[in-house]
Amino acid sequence: MEYKSLYHTEVINEDGIEGIAYVNEADGLKVQVSSPTKNVPGTNPEQLLGLALTTCLNATIEAEEKRCGYEHQAVVKAEIDLAQDEPGYQFFIAVKVAMPHLENAEAQSVLATSLKRCPVVKLLKDSENVTIELVG
Repeated sequence: MEYKSLYHTEVINEDGIEGIAYVNEADGLKVQVSSPTKNVPGTNPEQLLGLALTTCLNATIEAEEKRCGYEHQAVVKAEIDLAQDEPGYQFFIAVKVAMPHLENAEAQSVLATSLKRCPVVKLLKDSENVTIELVG
């Protein structure tokens, strides 16, 4: 697929599950990573995935709220579970979106548009392991 990049970054992990992962840019983020199943300091893929998904979706919701003339007050929460399967592991992600400042129909409309526009949601939308719902 041909595309015109609006932003490019490079993220590197040389250490595997225990060590450092980093953004290869001046003053780029450096993150100590660790396994979620061990009591070792650091963050893990589940947390990083959750941060990427909630940040991207809430930024997309914010843009849609502003386009519709609403104040941004949405909160996006993701719960990520790691489960064993054959072979290996898989993630289960439950996302809850709250927009208490909007009536249900307005919130549903903002969310529906945002789900079509959010790049991270686009990556995950076809997975049966991902649910995204509007909550009260």
